[in-house]
Amino acid sequence: MEHLVFLTGRLAEAPLRRVLAAIEPPAFSWEVREIGLQVAALMTAEMIRRRVAPPVAADRIIVPGRCRGDLAPLAAHYGIPVERGPDELKDLPRHFDRAAHPVDLSERGPAIFAEIVDAPRLTVDAIVARAATLKRDGADVIDLGCLPETPYPHLEDSVRALKAAGHAVSVDSVDAQELLRGGRAGADYLLSLSAATLWIADEVDAVPVLIPGAGGEAALWGAIETLAGRGRPFLADPILDPIPFGFTASIARYQRLRERFPAAPIMMGIGNLTELTEADTSGMHALLLGIAAELGVAALLTTQVSAHARRAVREADWARRIMHAAVRERMLPKGLSDALLTVHAKHPFPETPDEIAATAAAVRDPNFRVQVSAEGIHVYNRDGLRRGQGAFELWPQLGLEGDAAHAFYMGVELAHAEIAWRLGKRYVQDRPLDWGCAVDDAPEGGAGPAEEGERCAPTATGSTRP
Repeated sequence: MEHLVFLTGRLAEAPLRRVLAAIEPPAFSWEVREIGLQVAALMTAEMIRRRVAPPVAADRIIVPGRCRGDLAPLAAHYGIPVERGPDELKDLPRHFDRAAHPVDLSERGPAIFAEIVDAPRLTVDAIVARAATLKRDGADVIDLGCLPETPYPHLEDSVRALKAAGHAVSVDSVDAQELLRGGRAGADYLLSLSAATLWIADEVDAVPVLIPGAGGEAALWGAIETLAGRGRPFLADPILDPIPFGFTASIARYQRLRERFPAAPIMMGIGNLTELTEADTSGMHALLLGIAAELGVAALLTTQVSAHARRAVREADWARRIMHAAVRERMLPKGLSDALLTVHAKHPFPETPDEIAATAAAVRDPNFRVQVSAEGIHVYNRDGLRRGQGAFELWPQLGLEGDAAHAFYMGVELAHAEIAWRLGKRYVQDRPLDWGCAVDDAPEGGAGPAEEGERCAPTATGSTRP
């Protein structure tokens, strides 16, 4: 059985032992080493090197999740792996369960077509720049959206520039001549052909996306049979309608298409839901990509036009990976990733009010700690524990009126804590709230905290600079 050494501080030592003792079944033997710090979050890689002498009789060393610094030199120093655990002690069981049963999310599932809806109004350089951003977020194909009755004289230049930049390209138009121009310029896909415009497929090498058109579902089936009979590649899109204009019926169309053509590559355009429904899009993507995974959809078409849908490509990328893995592994889409939990957290309040009070009672220094439980916000230091449910309620209890720098810091932290409590998000002092894939990754903070005894001296109010 693997033996692990957990490094921690004085305040966390007893809770850590309780959590480790409760892990069932025991997957490893363990020991806890308190390295002479009161607060585990102050630990740095350099402190560990100075305070923990080799050799360490273990298979791995686990340090607190908030420990800063590069752990690779530590692993070389001790000759065994040195790893970060989770930020919160109570997350240790889930942390080790996930590590013991990893699920690969690198398989992406359906291709994402990301449409630039106003391409005719953009310069070629602007199109290439936007395409780079979309590809970074997960797009596989850049879709050039043509506009009705809007000239697009630089269509060919746009296609060639995108191809030169390494992108797969589709051209999306209701104008047959624009589709021909795009195909002849080297576009990889054409959106969209119906029975009436199927002749375009004979003029270019681009892969056509087939839609019902005026002939409806039967016409789409006929177009599929025609191209399949010729051995031509295609994508078939029965069209996903918005709520409340046939959404449920359109889902049924996709199911009928899959039943009639079990091997047909299907495209699903999801923008009619994400753009035209004013709700947070991460949940919509989870549901739509779950449907797509069950149907074996080969491609998605999405847009980022409405402000509330501005992360559509990134969310779709995460959702396709999660749902593809869930179908592949025959498991529920739970515990695979928190990326789509943008508003709420699955385990927002790891500590109870009584547990926070017990920790607060052991504090002997003037530094403010902030924690959040289901009951509200808890602020404590050696002078006592304050409880409340809002920043303005707690602020008068801190005595920071004469210290602008610390007042600003605590104001920011209390505001974060209040948002976390009201929404049900995980709050960690000195860290930004986690919004999942809804925001760009926040940069790490500056240099790690100084060692105890080397930190900023407390002010008259008892607060220290974080």
